[in-house]
Amino acid sequence: MVVKIIVTMKTFQAFAVSMTMGCLIAASLTGCVELRPAPPPLVVKRAQVHMGTLVTITVVASDKDVGSRAIQAGLDEIKRLEQLLSTWRPDSELSRVNAEAGHLPVQVGQETLELVVRSIEMAQLTDGGFNIAVGPAMEAWSFTERQRIPSGEELQRLKPLVDWTTVQINKEARTIFLPHKGMRVDVGGIGKGYAADRAVAEMKRAGAQGGVVALSGDIRTFGLLPEGEGFLVGIKHPREDEALIAVIDLKDEAISTAGDYERFFERDGVRYHHILDPQTLRPARGCQSVTVIAKEGAVADGLDTGIFVLGPTRGMELVERLPDVEAIIIDDKGTVNISSGLRGRLRAP
Repeated sequence: MVVKIIVTMKTFQAFAVSMTMGCLIAASLTGCVELRPAPPPLVVKRAQVHMGTLVTITVVASDKDVGSRAIQAGLDEIKRLEQLLSTWRPDSELSRVNAEAGHLPVQVGQETLELVVRSIEMAQLTDGGFNIAVGPAMEAWSFTERQRIPSGEELQRLKPLVDWTTVQINKEARTIFLPHKGMRVDVGGIGKGYAADRAVAEMKRAGAQGGVVALSGDIRTFGLLPEGEGFLVGIKHPREDEALIAVIDLKDEAISTAGDYERFFERDGVRYHHILDPQTLRPARGCQSVTVIAKEGAVADGLDTGIFVLGPTRGMELVERLPDVEAIIIDDKGTVNISSGLRGRLRAP
Protein backbone atom coordinates (compact mmCIF):
# COMPACT_ATOMS: atom_id res chain seq x y z
CA MET A 1 0.00 0.00 0.00
CA VAL A 2 1.64 3.25 -1.04
CA VAL A 3 0.61 6.64 0.23
CA LYS A 4 2.95 9.60 0.41
CA ILE A 5 3.19 11.70 3.55
CA ILE A 6 3.73 15.42 3.17
CA VAL A 7 4.42 17.04 6.53
CA THR A 8 4.78 20.82 6.43
CA MET A 9 5.82 23.09 9.25
CA LYS A 10 7.17 26.56 9.72
CA THR A 11 10.73 27.09 10.87
CA PHE A 12 10.83 27.20 14.63
CA GLN A 13 13.02 29.71 16.44
CA ALA A 14 13.60 29.76 20.14
CA PHE A 15 12.34 32.92 21.68
CA ALA A 16 11.90 34.39 25.10
CA VAL A 17 9.39 37.00 26.07
CA SER A 18 9.86 38.48 29.51
CA MET A 19 6.83 39.37 31.49
CA THR A 20 7.19 41.66 34.48
CA MET A 21 4.92 41.07 37.36
CA GLY A 22 4.09 43.63 39.94
CA CYS A 23 6.49 43.89 42.80
CA LEU A 24 5.55 41.93 45.84
CA ILE A 25 6.23 43.51 49.18
CA ALA A 26 6.37 41.32 52.21
CA ALA A 27 8.25 41.68 55.49
CA SER A 28 10.33 44.57 54.07
CA LEU A 29 11.45 42.40 51.10
CA THR A 30 10.78 43.65 47.61
CA GLY A 31 11.27 41.49 44.53
CA CYS A 32 10.12 41.03 40.94
CA VAL A 33 9.39 37.66 39.35
CA GLU A 34 10.18 37.32 35.65
CA LEU A 35 8.28 34.53 33.87
CA ARG A 36 9.46 33.04 30.59
CA PRO A 37 7.00 31.14 28.38
CA ALA A 38 7.71 27.50 27.62
CA PRO A 39 9.57 26.96 24.34
CA PRO A 40 7.43 25.90 21.40
CA PRO A 41 7.11 22.16 20.72
CA LEU A 42 9.47 20.61 18.25
CA VAL A 43 9.32 17.76 15.74
CA VAL A 44 11.43 14.59 16.00
CA LYS A 45 11.54 11.89 13.32
CA ARG A 46 13.04 8.40 13.04
CA ALA A 47 12.74 5.38 10.72
CA GLN A 48 13.39 1.65 11.21
CA VAL A 49 12.46 -1.56 9.40
CA HIS A 50 9.75 -3.64 11.09
CA MET A 51 6.97 -5.93 9.81
CA GLY A 52 8.84 -6.26 6.54
CA THR A 53 8.56 -2.58 5.69
CA LEU A 54 10.01 0.82 6.52
CA VAL A 55 8.38 2.29 9.62
CA THR A 56 8.61 6.07 9.91
CA ILE A 57 7.51 7.86 13.06
CA THR A 58 7.20 11.62 13.41
CA VAL A 59 6.50 13.10 16.84
CA VAL A 60 5.54 16.54 18.09
CA ALA A 61 6.83 16.91 21.66
CA SER A 62 7.79 19.48 24.26
CA ASP A 63 11.49 18.72 23.83
CA LYS A 64 13.85 16.37 22.04
CA ASP A 65 14.16 13.90 24.92
CA VAL A 66 10.39 13.46 25.23
CA GLY A 67 10.14 13.09 21.47
CA SER A 68 12.86 10.44 21.35
CA ARG A 69 11.27 8.47 24.19
CA ALA A 70 7.88 8.60 22.47
CA ILE A 71 9.32 7.38 19.17
CA GLN A 72 11.13 4.52 20.92
CA ALA A 73 7.91 3.55 22.70
CA GLY A 74 6.10 3.39 19.36
CA LEU A 75 8.85 1.36 17.68
CA ASP A 76 9.05 -1.04 20.62
CA GLU A 77 5.30 -1.67 20.44
CA ILE A 78 5.44 -2.41 16.70
CA LYS A 79 8.35 -4.79 17.23
CA ARG A 80 6.49 -6.57 20.03
CA LEU A 81 3.39 -7.05 17.87
CA GLU A 82 5.50 -8.34 15.00
CA GLN A 83 6.79 -11.11 17.25
CA LEU A 84 3.20 -12.13 18.00
CA LEU A 85 1.59 -11.76 14.59
CA SER A 86 4.09 -12.09 11.75
CA THR A 87 3.75 -15.32 9.77
CA TRP A 88 7.31 -14.78 8.54
CA ARG A 89 8.46 -15.68 12.06
CA PRO A 90 8.12 -19.41 12.77
CA ASP A 91 7.86 -18.74 16.50
CA SER A 92 4.94 -16.26 16.28
CA GLU A 93 1.52 -17.16 17.64
CA LEU A 94 -0.08 -17.12 14.20
CA SER A 95 2.67 -19.35 12.78
CA ARG A 96 1.87 -21.88 15.50
CA VAL A 97 -1.83 -21.68 14.58
CA ASN A 98 -0.96 -22.35 10.93
CA ALA A 99 1.41 -25.20 11.80
CA GLU A 100 -1.40 -27.03 13.63
CA ALA A 101 -3.98 -26.60 10.83
CA GLY A 102 -6.07 -29.74 10.56
CA HIS A 103 -4.74 -31.06 13.88
CA LEU A 104 -5.25 -29.02 17.05
CA PRO A 105 -6.64 -25.71 18.33
CA VAL A 106 -3.84 -23.39 19.47
CA GLN A 107 -4.10 -21.12 22.48
CA VAL A 108 -2.99 -17.55 21.74
CA GLY A 109 -2.67 -14.28 23.61
CA GLN A 110 -5.51 -11.80 23.92
CA GLU A 111 -4.09 -9.44 21.29
CA THR A 112 -3.73 -12.15 18.65
CA LEU A 113 -7.23 -13.39 19.37
CA GLU A 114 -8.62 -9.84 19.21
CA LEU A 115 -7.03 -9.15 15.82
CA VAL A 116 -8.25 -12.43 14.30
CA VAL A 117 -11.76 -11.71 15.63
CA ARG A 118 -11.64 -8.23 14.10
CA SER A 119 -10.44 -9.75 10.83
CA ILE A 120 -13.42 -12.10 10.75
CA GLU A 121 -15.73 -9.15 11.46
CA MET A 122 -14.11 -7.25 8.58
CA ALA A 123 -14.72 -10.26 6.31
CA GLN A 124 -18.39 -10.29 7.32
CA LEU A 125 -18.67 -6.54 6.71
CA THR A 126 -17.22 -6.80 3.20
CA ASP A 127 -19.02 -10.01 2.18
CA GLY A 128 -15.74 -11.88 2.26
CA GLY A 129 -13.85 -9.28 0.21
CA PHE A 130 -11.35 -9.08 3.06
CA ASN A 131 -10.06 -12.61 3.75
CA ILE A 132 -7.23 -13.55 6.13
CA ALA A 133 -7.27 -17.16 4.84
CA VAL A 134 -6.49 -16.39 1.18
CA GLY A 135 -2.76 -17.20 1.57
CA PRO A 136 -2.75 -20.59 -0.22
CA ALA A 137 -4.18 -18.94 -3.33
CA MET A 138 -1.63 -16.12 -3.12
CA GLU A 139 1.15 -18.70 -3.03
CA ALA A 140 -0.31 -20.49 -6.06
CA TRP A 141 -0.17 -17.27 -8.06
CA SER A 142 3.16 -15.87 -6.85
CA PHE A 143 3.37 -12.21 -7.81
CA THR A 144 7.13 -11.95 -7.34
CA GLU A 145 9.76 -14.09 -9.06
CA ARG A 146 7.72 -16.91 -10.60
CA GLN A 147 4.85 -14.75 -11.92
CA ARG A 148 2.72 -17.84 -12.32
CA ILE A 149 -0.91 -18.06 -13.46
CA PRO A 150 -2.54 -21.12 -11.84
CA SER A 151 -5.10 -23.18 -13.69
CA GLY A 152 -8.79 -23.06 -12.94
CA GLU A 153 -8.65 -26.64 -11.65
CA GLU A 154 -5.87 -25.78 -9.22
CA LEU A 155 -7.75 -22.77 -7.88
CA GLN A 156 -10.89 -24.86 -7.46
CA ARG A 157 -8.96 -27.39 -5.34
CA LEU A 158 -7.78 -24.56 -3.10
CA LYS A 159 -11.31 -23.31 -2.31
CA PRO A 160 -11.69 -25.26 1.00
CA LEU A 161 -8.35 -23.90 2.23
CA VAL A 162 -9.32 -20.25 1.76
CA ASP A 163 -12.78 -20.45 3.34
CA TRP A 164 -12.56 -17.94 6.20
CA THR A 165 -15.97 -19.02 7.51
CA THR A 166 -14.46 -22.30 8.71
CA VAL A 167 -11.95 -20.63 11.07
CA GLN A 168 -12.95 -21.68 14.60
CA ILE A 169 -12.44 -19.23 17.46
CA ASN A 170 -13.07 -20.06 21.11
CA LYS A 171 -12.98 -16.78 23.01
CA GLU A 172 -13.27 -18.38 26.45
CA ALA A 173 -10.43 -20.85 25.87
CA ARG A 174 -8.62 -18.23 23.73
CA THR A 175 -7.93 -20.73 20.95
CA ILE A 176 -7.90 -20.61 17.14
CA PHE A 177 -8.37 -23.74 15.03
CA LEU A 178 -8.00 -24.15 11.28
CA PRO A 179 -9.92 -27.32 10.39
CA HIS A 180 -8.15 -28.21 7.12
CA LYS A 181 -4.52 -29.19 6.73
CA GLY A 182 -2.87 -26.59 4.52
CA MET A 183 -5.04 -23.72 5.74
CA ARG A 184 -3.33 -20.67 7.13
CA VAL A 185 -4.27 -17.23 8.32
CA ASP A 186 -2.30 -14.04 7.76
CA VAL A 187 -3.33 -10.70 9.28
CA GLY A 188 -0.95 -8.69 7.07
CA GLY A 189 -3.94 -6.98 5.45
CA ILE A 190 -5.01 -5.43 8.75
CA GLY A 191 -2.02 -5.87 11.05
CA LYS A 192 -0.03 -2.80 10.03
CA GLY A 193 -2.99 -0.52 10.70
CA TYR A 194 -3.55 -2.24 14.05
CA ALA A 195 0.15 -1.83 14.93
CA ALA A 196 -0.02 1.86 14.05
CA ASP A 197 -3.00 2.28 16.40
CA ARG A 198 -1.16 0.58 19.23
CA ALA A 199 2.02 2.55 18.59
CA VAL A 200 0.09 5.81 18.81
CA ALA A 201 -1.37 4.78 22.18
CA GLU A 202 2.13 4.09 23.55
CA MET A 203 3.51 7.35 22.13
CA LYS A 204 0.78 9.36 23.81
CA ARG A 205 1.53 7.58 27.07
CA ALA A 206 5.18 8.61 26.67
CA GLY A 207 4.25 12.28 26.33
CA ALA A 208 3.88 12.90 22.60
CA GLN A 209 1.54 15.77 21.72
CA GLY A 210 1.03 14.75 18.11
CA GLY A 211 2.58 12.80 15.29
CA VAL A 212 2.41 10.31 12.45
CA VAL A 213 3.08 6.57 12.39
CA ALA A 214 3.60 5.25 8.86
CA LEU A 215 4.12 1.57 8.11
CA SER A 216 4.74 1.86 4.41
CA GLY A 217 1.35 3.18 3.21
CA ASP A 218 -0.63 2.52 6.40
CA ILE A 219 -0.64 5.85 8.17
CA ARG A 220 -2.09 6.94 11.52
CA THR A 221 -2.03 10.56 12.69
CA PHE A 222 -2.82 12.16 16.04
CA GLY A 223 -2.71 15.68 17.43
CA LEU A 224 -1.41 18.64 15.45
CA LEU A 225 1.79 20.14 14.16
CA PRO A 226 3.34 22.89 16.31
CA GLU A 227 1.68 25.64 14.26
CA GLY A 228 -1.74 24.08 14.89
CA GLU A 229 -2.14 22.41 11.51
CA GLY A 230 -2.98 18.80 10.70
CA PHE A 231 -0.79 16.44 8.71
CA LEU A 232 -0.89 16.65 4.92
CA VAL A 233 -1.02 13.27 3.18
CA GLY A 234 -0.78 12.75 -0.57
CA ILE A 235 -2.84 10.09 -2.36
CA LYS A 236 -0.88 8.34 -5.09
CA HIS A 237 -2.02 8.20 -8.69
CA PRO A 238 -2.43 4.48 -9.58
CA ARG A 239 -1.04 4.81 -13.10
CA GLU A 240 1.51 7.65 -12.94
CA ASP A 241 4.70 7.15 -10.92
CA GLU A 242 5.45 9.92 -8.43
CA ALA A 243 2.15 11.66 -9.24
CA LEU A 244 -0.59 12.45 -6.73
CA ILE A 245 -4.30 12.70 -7.41
CA ALA A 246 -5.04 14.76 -4.28
CA VAL A 247 -3.81 15.90 -0.88
CA ILE A 248 -5.77 15.75 2.36
CA ASP A 249 -5.23 17.26 5.82
CA LEU A 250 -5.62 14.56 8.48
CA LYS A 251 -6.36 15.17 12.15
CA ASP A 252 -6.62 12.16 14.49
CA GLU A 253 -7.32 9.91 11.49
CA ALA A 254 -5.82 6.95 9.66
CA ILE A 255 -5.44 6.42 5.93
CA SER A 256 -4.67 3.30 3.90
CA THR A 257 -4.62 2.49 0.19
CA ALA A 258 -4.98 -0.79 -1.69
CA GLY A 259 -3.92 -0.65 -5.33
CA ASP A 260 -3.37 -2.95 -8.28
CA TYR A 261 0.04 -1.32 -8.82
CA GLU A 262 1.67 -2.60 -5.63
CA ARG A 263 2.51 -6.20 -6.56
CA PHE A 264 1.69 -7.27 -10.10
CA PHE A 265 2.98 -8.64 -13.36
CA GLU A 266 1.70 -8.33 -16.91
CA ARG A 267 1.15 -11.15 -19.37
CA ASP A 268 -0.17 -10.63 -22.92
CA GLY A 269 -1.27 -7.11 -22.02
CA VAL A 270 -3.20 -8.20 -18.89
CA ARG A 271 -2.27 -6.96 -15.42
CA TYR A 272 -2.32 -9.69 -12.77
CA HIS A 273 -2.17 -8.14 -9.29
CA HIS A 274 -2.12 -9.47 -5.73
CA ILE A 275 -5.62 -8.41 -4.55
CA LEU A 276 -7.56 -11.61 -5.16
CA ASP A 277 -11.32 -11.94 -5.22
CA PRO A 278 -11.92 -14.79 -2.72
CA GLN A 279 -14.89 -15.95 -4.80
CA THR A 280 -12.85 -16.58 -7.95
CA LEU A 281 -9.31 -16.63 -6.49
CA ARG A 282 -8.35 -14.40 -9.40
CA PRO A 283 -7.37 -10.70 -9.30
CA ALA A 284 -10.33 -8.42 -8.56
CA ARG A 285 -11.05 -6.30 -11.62
CA GLY A 286 -13.32 -3.43 -10.59
CA CYS A 287 -10.78 -0.93 -9.23
CA GLN A 288 -7.35 0.52 -9.75
CA SER A 289 -7.04 1.78 -6.18
CA VAL A 290 -9.06 2.33 -3.03
CA THR A 291 -8.07 4.79 -0.30
CA VAL A 292 -9.92 4.65 3.01
CA ILE A 293 -9.85 7.26 5.77
CA ALA A 294 -11.10 6.21 9.20
CA LYS A 295 -10.56 6.91 12.89
CA GLU A 296 -8.60 3.68 13.39
CA GLY A 297 -5.74 2.30 11.37
CA ALA A 298 -7.07 -1.26 11.62
CA VAL A 299 -10.38 -0.16 10.09
CA ALA A 300 -8.77 1.76 7.22
CA ASP A 301 -6.28 -1.06 6.55
CA GLY A 302 -8.88 -3.83 6.44
CA LEU A 303 -11.54 -1.92 4.56
CA ASP A 304 -9.38 -0.79 1.63
CA THR A 305 -8.81 -4.38 0.48
CA GLY A 306 -12.41 -5.45 1.13
CA ILE A 307 -13.80 -2.48 -0.80
CA PHE A 308 -11.37 -3.07 -3.66
CA VAL A 309 -12.84 -6.56 -4.05
CA LEU A 310 -16.44 -5.34 -3.70
CA GLY A 311 -15.89 -2.89 -6.56
CA PRO A 312 -16.72 0.81 -6.88
CA THR A 313 -20.51 0.63 -6.62
CA ARG A 314 -20.95 -1.80 -3.74
CA GLY A 315 -17.81 -0.46 -2.08
CA MET A 316 -19.06 3.13 -2.00
CA GLU A 317 -22.47 2.00 -0.78
CA LEU A 318 -20.72 0.35 2.18
CA VAL A 319 -18.62 3.44 2.90
CA GLU A 320 -21.68 5.69 2.97
CA ARG A 321 -23.32 3.38 5.53
CA LEU A 322 -20.36 3.35 7.92
CA PRO A 323 -19.81 6.12 10.49
CA ASP A 324 -16.45 7.94 10.45
CA VAL A 325 -15.33 6.20 7.24
CA GLU A 326 -14.59 7.95 3.94
CA ALA A 327 -13.07 6.70 0.70
CA ILE A 328 -11.64 7.60 -2.68
CA ILE A 329 -12.28 4.80 -5.17
CA ILE A 330 -10.65 4.86 -8.59
CA ASP A 331 -12.43 2.36 -10.82
CA ASP A 332 -10.95 0.24 -13.58
CA LYS A 333 -11.50 3.04 -16.11
CA GLY A 334 -9.66 5.59 -13.98
CA THR A 335 -12.79 7.44 -12.82
CA VAL A 336 -12.36 8.97 -9.35
CA ASN A 337 -15.27 8.41 -6.95
CA ILE A 338 -15.30 10.39 -3.69
CA SER A 339 -17.48 9.70 -0.65
CA SER A 340 -19.80 12.47 0.52
CA GLY A 341 -17.83 13.27 3.67
CA LEU A 342 -14.66 14.07 1.70
CA ARG A 343 -16.15 16.68 -0.57
CA GLY A 344 -14.44 19.94 0.22
CA ARG A 345 -11.58 18.26 2.10
CA LEU A 346 -9.44 17.20 -0.84
CA ARG A 347 -6.95 19.63 -2.37
CA ALA A 348 -5.05 19.61 -5.61
CA PRO A 349 -1.50 18.27 -5.16
